[in-house]
Amino acid sequence: MEKKYNFAAISGSLRKGSYNTMVLKAAQKLAPENITIEQLSIDEVPYYNFDLHEKQFPDAVEMLNDKIKAADAVILVTPEYNYSVSGVLKNAIDFFSRSPKKPFDMKPVGLMGATPGMMGTVRAQYQLRQMMIPLNAYVMNRPEIMISQAHTKFDEEGNLIDIKTTEFIENFIASLAAFSDIFQKQ
Repeated sequence: MEKKYNFAAISGSLRKGSYNTMVLKAAQKLAPENITIEQLSIDEVPYYNFDLHEKQFPDAVEMLNDKIKAADAVILVTPEYNYSVSGVLKNAIDFFSRSPKKPFDMKPVGLMGATPGMMGTVRAQYQLRQMMIPLNAYVMNRPEIMISQAHTKFDEEGNLIDIKTTEFIENFIASLAAFSDIFQKQ
């Protein structure tokens, strides 16, 4: 019997026509039958403020904490804004870092990103790797998915049409499953 995996995935972009959300949706379609990729939304996470969780975390954050904690791995798909990750993704990570549930502790994480530019979210992903250190998450080193010229990789309906990118994402998903096996609790 083939092992089943449940991945949680977050797009760091709230934009309706986000290439990063398109990448996440492409990964969901390309995942083999034994791998489920659940998209988690961060659009209801309030601005980080200690006062908001001094006694209890906001419901939207608690739901995300629980889903991340239960997942076999997490996929973070980040845009690059001004050489960094989006503010909404950083904001969510700030909340996750304060949770007593420690949702990212010993959690395997895969990073992807897409941009219309030539750098393919290189800078943002390296900063995101640094942000995962205090959360005690383990970011998969390879393969790295940094999609440049994203506007040429999708059709008008948001479907991935680039064969090489399709192959990269399929390999990424299989690699993340194998990587997550290392962290399975006995």
